[in-house]
Amino acid sequence: MDIEWAKDPQTGRFGFAEVAGTEREIPCELALLAVGFVAPPFEGMLQQLGVNIDERGNVVTNHYQTNVEKIFSAGDMRRGQSLVVWAISEGREAAKAVDEYLMGFSYLEGKSDSLLMLEEVV
Repeated sequence: MDIEWAKDPQTGRFGFAEVAGTEREIPCELALLAVGFVAPPFEGMLQQLGVNIDERGNVVTNHYQTNVEKIFSAGDMRRGQSLVVWAISEGREAAKAVDEYLMGFSYLEGKSDSLLMLEEVV
C-alpha cells in the first residue's frame, strides 16, 4: 500500500495517510521501512497533561521544562528528528535541568559549563 504525506482535516497536523487501492504484494526476503520520525503522538498522555506543542508537533520547552510543572522533554520529542548524538546531548542537558529543578543547583556538567572549558589556575 502506498502512503502519502497529508494534512489531517480534523487536527490540522500532517502525517502519513494510506492511499486507497494501492495494495500489492512485493516478493522479497526482507523488507525495511524507513519513514522517519514525524512527531510525538499528541493524543493520549501529552493531551491529558495539557503539554504545549509547536506547529511541527514537537513539545515546547523552556530550559527543557514544558508548560506543565515537573514535566520535562528532550531529544526528538523536543527538537524533532535529529542525529543520535543530539539525543545524547539533549538527555544530558535535560538531566541537568531536572537536577537544577529538584536541588536548586547542579554539579552535573553541561554545554555552558563544561569541565573541559575551565582554564588551569596556577
